[in-house]
Amino acid sequence: MSVRPIRNLRWWIGGMLFLSTIINYLDRQTLSLLAPFLKVEYHWTNTDYANILVGFRLGYSLGQTILGRMIDRIGTRRGLSITVVLYSLVASATSLARGLYSFATFRTLLGIAESANWPGATKAVSEWFPKRERALATALFDSGSSIGGAIAPFLVLGVYFRWGWRLSFVIPGLLGFLWLILWRKMYYPPQEHPRISPQELQMIREDAAEETQAGGDQPQPWQVLLRLPQTWGAIVAKALTDPVWFFVADWFPIYLVAKGFSLKSGILAVWVPFIAADLGNFFGGAASGFLVKRGWSLGPARKALVVFGGIGVLLLIPTLFTNNLYLITLLFALSTFSYASFSTIANVLPSDLFFSRSVATVSGLSGTGAGIGTIIAFKLIGYFSDMPHVAAGHSFDRIIVVAGIVPFVGMLLVLLLVRNTQATREGLVRPI
Repeated sequence: MSVRPIRNLRWWIGGMLFLSTIINYLDRQTLSLLAPFLKVEYHWTNTDYANILVGFRLGYSLGQTILGRMIDRIGTRRGLSITVVLYSLVASATSLARGLYSFATFRTLLGIAESANWPGATKAVSEWFPKRERALATALFDSGSSIGGAIAPFLVLGVYFRWGWRLSFVIPGLLGFLWLILWRKMYYPPQEHPRISPQELQMIREDAAEETQAGGDQPQPWQVLLRLPQTWGAIVAKALTDPVWFFVADWFPIYLVAKGFSLKSGILAVWVPFIAADLGNFFGGAASGFLVKRGWSLGPARKALVVFGGIGVLLLIPTLFTNNLYLITLLFALSTFSYASFSTIANVLPSDLFFSRSVATVSGLSGTGAGIGTIIAFKLIGYFSDMPHVAAGHSFDRIIVVAGIVPFVGMLLVLLLVRNTQATREGLVRPI
């Protein structure tokens, strides 16, 4: 009996990646939302909390490169299946933590397992989407991070105020197993999928053939990839933007408390920047795709959004000069909107620049760069926010200034590094 094809199957695949990212972020946001309460219960300083976050980022940094390479070798379907099982188990098991060291251990393990989501999703996009749709497809799955962050306060704090913090880790952790059932049923490479239409398969094959005709799709060793400026452009795009996002995701509740606001009454302020980031994801993907359809070549269409994002994140800095919760929320929202537009391009660059069998590897390298940058940032945040001589309400001032400037520097470096070079002519990377 023949199976009826699913229309626009690639977008259903994109929806699965979106759901995976939501669950991924629900699991990781649990600790940051509970941090103000756990700090009191366990007598943690900001430096202690930073060390727990560094454990996650250390695992995440190592995992991105290792698991990105693994996914290039064993395939997207199997690779994400394995890692979702692992991080769902670890997220639920965090409820067994008893103090600083056990929390740090669980978060390190969670970082390792969760790190595969972005390399795996980026590889899936490169397999399923033509280049004109890749930025929007990337925006779709990446927007799951902001949606997950927006949902998390209601789910996690709702469970916390009713049943305590331990169940707040268990319930989000169980969602990954439900997703896994759908993933195993839904995801196969296009050429093997029983529900793909002949027309959609032909479109995907034609686009893949067009992009590989110059040099073929051969996996490149790390030492070759690391000699290419395009690889470093992809790394810089993540390394100098992700730390700012993780500052918002992991420290914004503590920043609001430091400014004198109640977290319970300021839950809207925590929620709004995530929604703004979600809109920024889609704006970045749609605007870049629109420019390509209007005849712009891929490079300028991507870089226009990089410039927009690098400038927009500077809006973090004016939050230093106000104690108005609504104005702070608005400025953070505009900043995260701009960041997310930049981030969408940062996430799509590996699939723009590299052939399929190297995409997850380069995405993993860029994630490792982002992880190292975030570890450094969190150590500095913990140190400067704990300085005893800083006036009340101003412990995050230096941190906010740096958070606004660093993505602007990243923008300049991406413009310099992401271009056609001799490696393009040799077929090592795709033209942009």
